[in-house]
Amino acid sequence: MVNSPQTYDRARRQLVPGFDEFYDALISQIPYDRDAALRVLDLGAGTGLLSMFVAEKFPHARILLVDISEEMLKKAQDRFAGAGERFAFRLADFSEEPLPGRFHAVLSALAIHHLPHARKATLFHKVYDSLEDGGVFINADQVLGATPEIEARYHETWLRQVRARGVSEADLAAAVERMKDDKMATIAAQLNWLEEAGFRSVDCWYKSYNFAVYGGRKENRA
Repeated sequence: MVNSPQTYDRARRQLVPGFDEFYDALISQIPYDRDAALRVLDLGAGTGLLSMFVAEKFPHARILLVDISEEMLKKAQDRFAGAGERFAFRLADFSEEPLPGRFHAVLSALAIHHLPHARKATLFHKVYDSLEDGGVFINADQVLGATPEIEARYHETWLRQVRARGVSEADLAAAVERMKDDKMATIAAQLNWLEEAGFRSVDCWYKSYNFAVYGGRKENRA
């Protein structure tokens, strides 16, 4: 069991090779000035790790954290205790319910790959509709190798990398068991779904084996 946001953060660092580059790639693609008063939606926010990085880079951003797990959101609230009104929290299944509001940026990290492919595509349409003109969607997530052979190499590489980072065999076994429920899609498929949803400037800005950062922009209509 994850006992604190800090414990969760340490576990994620061990299980995500290239952790710093992965999250930095997401943050670096948010195309706003540091002092902008952004409205940000964090989908599948968990304990608030991604929101913490966003808040550090954009000190005037107001961030809504959405997650299906009450336990995870409670840990996020603990993380941001005393931070005032910059952070709001909503217990919801973002794949089923309407997205709550309008945002300059919709972000997600390591959450959307849990959805069936049809729900991923539907979610991308909902995200597009929730963005202000010129707004961006950026997803840092796990993606499927383009062929079974490539995917097998990705998995073997991941096992070697996380063992080198010192993950315990018990934690590794638990992670492998959780991964059986993953529903990863290829990066090509997901970029196509984004374009079908209306996004422009669709791109993958970072990719290291199964880990990728990709997204797109909603055009200004004026």
